[in-house]
Amino acid sequence: MFKKKPFFIVFEGVEGCGKSFQCRKLFKKLVKNKIETILTREPGGTKSSELIRNLILKDYFEKNLKEKFDKYTDTLLYLAARNEHIKNKVLPALKQKKVVICDRFTDSTLAYQVYGKKVDINFINNIHKKILRGIKPNLVFVLKVSSNSSMRRLKKRKTKNRYDNFSQAFYTKAQKSFLKLAKNKKNYYIFDSSSNNDLLEEKIFKIVKRSLLF
Repeated sequence: MFKKKPFFIVFEGVEGCGKSFQCRKLFKKLVKNKIETILTREPGGTKSSELIRNLILKDYFEKNLKEKFDKYTDTLLYLAARNEHIKNKVLPALKQKKVVICDRFTDSTLAYQVYGKKVDINFINNIHKKILRGIKPNLVFVLKVSSNSSMRRLKKRKTKNRYDNFSQAFYTKAQKSFLKLAKNKKNYYIFDSSSNNDLLEEKIFKIVKRSLLF
């Protein structure tokens, strides 16, 4: 029997790793088992956060112009979206003892902004102290993927944002950052998602199921 309790699950990884696919698969399985679950994402998840997402993920200036957001402006927008998301969606759901599945969370900020763009980690940590409200994931699934698989999936996407168009070198660096963040953490699980098949889906569900049982 599943125990009704607040539970926060996060999926992390680079573009094309299949995390959004696995998020949806897990969500459907939990709902099928009559577990109150919400599926959300970052940046986004609420009306206000989605507005910010649209601003920061599209090619917001003409490509032939040099003007772009400063990396700290960019980071502040991500953190603003997170604040709205936590306050208006994640925290209320957890208070209602629901399971929350989130496509990206704080590790994405560290992998992309800190390790990728060299934003000062203390800058982010200080803001997180205010906006996270003590929320930490109960489980984090980090999906690693081969460059060939990720490139193949990205090519199939009908709509792309600026993060789908980065160099393979950037994705490789970001993936190493995710793996580094997950190292030696008991509630983190690293899976190779290059195949992204039913076996991976079952492995993830088995871990979640074990965590939700009495």
